[in-house]
Amino acid sequence: MERSVKKRRYDDTLLVTVLILVGIGLVILYSTSAYNGQVKFHDSLYYLKKQGFATLLGLAGMAVTAKIDYHRWVPLAVPGYLAAILLSVAVMFFGDEYNGSKRWLSLGPLSFQPSEFAKVAVILFLAWLVSRNVRRMGKFSTLVLVMLSVLPIVALVGASNLSTAIIILGIAVIVVFTASPKYSQFIWMGTAGIGFMAVFLALESYRLERLAIWRNPEKYEKGYQTLQGLYAIGSGGLFGRGLGNSVQKLGFLPEAQNDMIFSIICEELGLAGASVIVLLFLVLIWRFFVIATKAKDLLGALIASGAMAHMMIQVILNIAVVTNTIPNTGITLPFISYGGTSVVFLLLEMGLVLSVSNLIE
Repeated sequence: MERSVKKRRYDDTLLVTVLILVGIGLVILYSTSAYNGQVKFHDSLYYLKKQGFATLLGLAGMAVTAKIDYHRWVPLAVPGYLAAILLSVAVMFFGDEYNGSKRWLSLGPLSFQPSEFAKVAVILFLAWLVSRNVRRMGKFSTLVLVMLSVLPIVALVGASNLSTAIIILGIAVIVVFTASPKYSQFIWMGTAGIGFMAVFLALESYRLERLAIWRNPEKYEKGYQTLQGLYAIGSGGLFGRGLGNSVQKLGFLPEAQNDMIFSIICEELGLAGASVIVLLFLVLIWRFFVIATKAKDLLGALIASGAMAHMMIQVILNIAVVTNTIPNTGITLPFISYGGTSVVFLLLEMGLVLSVSNLIE
C-alpha cells in the first residue's frame, strides 16, 4: 500500500495576514497623506499612487520569491551582502539628502534606499554563515567572528540611519541566539553591545541632543513632532474620531504619513483600531516563530527567525518612538508607513519566508 504524500502549501495564515496589513496600510496611508499630497503636489492621491505602484511590484516579487526554493538563494548570500556594503558606501558619497538625512540613491527617476535591501541581505547572509558553522556555534570565538562579520554594514548604515543599524544588529543577535547552544555567552555580548552603543551615541552631539529632546520635548523646537504625535494619540480616545477625520494630519504633525503614522491611527481609529493593528503584527510574528520551529532545516529556521527579528524590532521601535517611550530614531511602521523601497523589500522578505513554509512537510 502506497504511503500518502502530504501536499506542500504555503502558510495561509501568514499570507492572509500580510495581505490584510498591506490593504489596511494603503487605506490608512491615503487617509493620512491626502492633505499633504494636495498641498504639496496638488494631488491628494500622490502618495497613494506611488505606494500602490511599489506595493504591486512587491506583491509580484513576493509571489515569485515564494515559488523559488530558498536553498537556491544560498549562492547569492555573500554577493548580496557585499552589494549591500557597496551600496551603503555609495550613499555616503553620492546619496541624496532629504530632511537632513542622506539615505537615498537616485536611479534615474526612481529613488532607492539601500538600507532596506541591507536588512534582507543580512538575513540571508547570516542564515548561510551560521548554518555553515553550526557545529562551532558553542564557541564564544565563533559567535564573536559571526557578529564581527556584520559590523561593517552596521557601521555604514548607522552613519546616517541609526535606527536601521539597530535593527540589523538586532537581527544578527537573534539569528545567532537561535543557533547557539550556550545562552550564557550572550551576557558578555550584551555588555559589549551596550558599551558600543554608549560610545556610538557620544561620538555625535546630535545623538545626545535627541536624548535631551526625548526627556523634555516641550523645551525644544525639534520636540514639536513628538508633542503633536502625542496630542493625536490622546485625542483619539477609545474608538477615535473616525477614519479620515484626523485634525493633526492637517499640517500640525509634520510628515504624518511617514514615521508618525501610528499616531494618526490612534487619533482616527482610537485604542481599539490601534490594538487591531498591533494584533495583526503579533499574528505575523507568531507565524514566523511557527515556521522557524517547523522548518525543514537550519537554513530555513534561521531565515524565518531573521524575518521575525526584523518585524518584531521594527514594530516595537516605531510604536515606542511614537509614544515617546524611547528617543526619536526615524523608523517606519512596516507595510503602513509611506516608503516604496521599504514595502518592496518587506514583501520580498515575506516571499522568502513563504518559501520556507512551502517546504514544511
